[in-house]
Amino acid sequence: MRVLCLLAVVLLISKDHKSFGISHPKPACRYPPSQWCRSLEIAIECKVQKQCMELNAIKPNQTVPPVALTLYYESLCPDCRAFITQQLFPTWTMLQDIMSLTLVPYGNAKELLSANGPFSCQHGEPECRGNMIEACIIHLTGTSLAFQIIYCMESASNVLNAAELCLQMYAPSMSWATVDACVTGRLGYELMHGYAVMTRALNPAHTHVPWVTFDGEYTEENEARAMSSLFHLVCELYKGVKPPACTRSPVKLSTSGCLKE
Repeated sequence: MRVLCLLAVVLLISKDHKSFGISHPKPACRYPPSQWCRSLEIAIECKVQKQCMELNAIKPNQTVPPVALTLYYESLCPDCRAFITQQLFPTWTMLQDIMSLTLVPYGNAKELLSANGPFSCQHGEPECRGNMIEACIIHLTGTSLAFQIIYCMESASNVLNAAELCLQMYAPSMSWATVDACVTGRLGYELMHGYAVMTRALNPAHTHVPWVTFDGEYTEENEARAMSSLFHLVCELYKGVKPPACTRSPVKLSTSGCLKE
């Protein structure tokens, strides 16, 4: 529909120019107007790249890999919650076409061989449950939908109490009983063990959360920039044609992180 609107404007302008006896050169491309937004290459050749991208009629070049961001976090860490709600979710919402996201809700937890439970979490048993709820939601719904649910949870005053309502809001077809069965069953523990393995494999080892890697690599410089202006950093790291959203001003966040004990 937006492409049709663009073409309508182009044809209207062309008609008006003719009616007033104004002549103008034809676009320097070999494609008719109906094909201008068919691909990025055609849009560039026909000098309508900006208009097509503003109309979201074309996507970034799919041959250029997206920026792969992995967040290692824990559900009740205040700085993790701030990063998710103030930096990561807004950035992902606007730039998800040029970034891929992996969420690892484990953080500073420890895997134990104990009768009291297989995991110990920095912010106590409620955080272990929160981590497992989010792990199960990621597994059951996929990252894109799960992130919306997790954002809803982490934005709430009480993360655990908000979980069921957030699930109903963003995934109404999934029952809470399905998530709870994962959390209280073997699957939940298997998911958490997998995240424990991923977290222990970090090189360098994490010293705090949130801990962010880009394309599998961690640097202090990128972390500092991610905490203050993730949006701007993702735009800079993407190697393809920048989407129009990348011209907007970054949002800054000051955070100290939750130190690993």
